[in-house]
Amino acid sequence: MMLCIGDVLNSKELEEVCADIETLTFIDGRATAGWAARLVKNNEQAEAGTRVDALRGRIAAQILDNELFQIAVRPKALTPLLISRYGPGKQYGTHVDDALMHGMRTDVSFTLFLSDPDSYEGGELVIETSAGEQPFKLPAGSMIVYPSTTLHRVAPVERGTRVAAVGWARSFVRNAEQREILFDLETARRDLFEREGKSGAFDLLSKCGTNLLRLWADD
Repeated sequence: MMLCIGDVLNSKELEEVCADIETLTFIDGRATAGWAARLVKNNEQAEAGTRVDALRGRIAAQILDNELFQIAVRPKALTPLLISRYGPGKQYGTHVDDALMHGMRTDVSFTLFLSDPDSYEGGELVIETSAGEQPFKLPAGSMIVYPSTTLHRVAPVERGTRVAAVGWARSFVRNAEQREILFDLETARRDLFEREGKSGAFDLLSKCGTNLLRLWADD
């Protein structure tokens, strides 16, 4: 399941995060790529350090606090985020994310867009699906969530600068199809509650969703 989530950062939070990013030092992004991805990765990433760690933690807290992210991903843990920057001519060719990062399995990938889409040309996140390639270029503060099993790339930036925070989640529910079923059930349960309140049908949906999570969760 791919999902776009708006307003992960509100305008004030986004302004503060972008101001902090302006003070960071950026290095060749190939330093964090696997041996094959290193051949197609051409971007810059914020150099590790105390200020970067604090910024990563701040952004990660906002992501984990997002209700839609919680029910879509069922996150158990996040990897340390990468703050990536693409200037003109920069890109990241087709690749699949590593299955293990920082000692944990990666189930879900996400990109939080931090640059106004009108401030740069190109730079779309392009994800390969059974229906063909799907490009994403979201408003600043919005995020795309997608299975880590997919092939994807970042199209060349033609003008301006594209900045994004990228990360990976280990989910309590390893199987992507099961996560989608749980997401659909939870969405239906909440919609029913808004229309009818706590009813017999709501309780039955709650039972189904809870027991499926109990059955599928890997704690």
